[in-house]
Amino acid sequence: MTRPSVSELEALARRTRLRIIDNSHRTHTPHLASCLSCVDILVAAYFATLRIDPTKPTDPDRDRFILSKGHGAPALFQVLAARGYYPEKDLEAYGEDGGVFAEHPPTPGHLPGIEAATGSLGHGLPIGLGMALAGRIAKRSYNVVALLSDGECNEGSVWEAAMLAAAQKVERLAVVVDFNKWQATGRSQEVMALDPLADKWRAFGWNACEVDGHDIGRLVELLSKVPDGSGRPVAIIAHTVKGKGVSFMEDDNNWHYRTPTADEVKKAAQELDLA
Repeated sequence: MTRPSVSELEALARRTRLRIIDNSHRTHTPHLASCLSCVDILVAAYFATLRIDPTKPTDPDRDRFILSKGHGAPALFQVLAARGYYPEKDLEAYGEDGGVFAEHPPTPGHLPGIEAATGSLGHGLPIGLGMALAGRIAKRSYNVVALLSDGECNEGSVWEAAMLAAAQKVERLAVVVDFNKWQATGRSQEVMALDPLADKWRAFGWNACEVDGHDIGRLVELLSKVPDGSGRPVAIIAHTVKGKGVSFMEDDNNWHYRTPTADEVKKAAQELDLA
């Protein structure tokens, strides 16, 4: 696939946001704002950096992407559909009994493109580390990217995996932290002292950097450099806005559980220039 331009990726991100919002309204699915904050990261990964082929979802040499913040699954499902893993119309069955589209990613094998069933926070990075170590043993050159939430960094299992990855110099492993500054019950910094987050990852032996998590061009640049030549795993601290793209949702933690009305979907479409 020819890499889309930044403007094309930005347009795709806007369309994805509206589809997520419409899905939340139609199915009363929560975690809307958490999905909107990570859209640009997902688009940058799946359309510009990951070495993947939707027609060969189990290719042993494919790059692996793990949505460790499993509550962002509605965003991942939309991006996978847009990338060609399954028809977008399949998402009309979201939330139906016996279906594969739920509030968190299903077990691998039930839906193409899903590498791990996640949602119990703190598991995605350890799983990704195992995959990266397995690739090293098998002498394969695939990369593994795990997308974490900032609240997820409260979990001790994240830091245990971080230490092991650094000790083993797993340079084909990258973490992107969707640092939207909120978690379910309050500001991330008030719940747990995360700052300075990039320095914490550096102290654990990772090559860490900070970026505007909505700057798709910069995200593409950083993700394209994994491994980056440092001999260390890579941590990208992506500063994002919860509810990004819709003014009345941005930085409002009520949208962690609220779902939009039909009128709010229309207003969102107008703000996204998609009315």
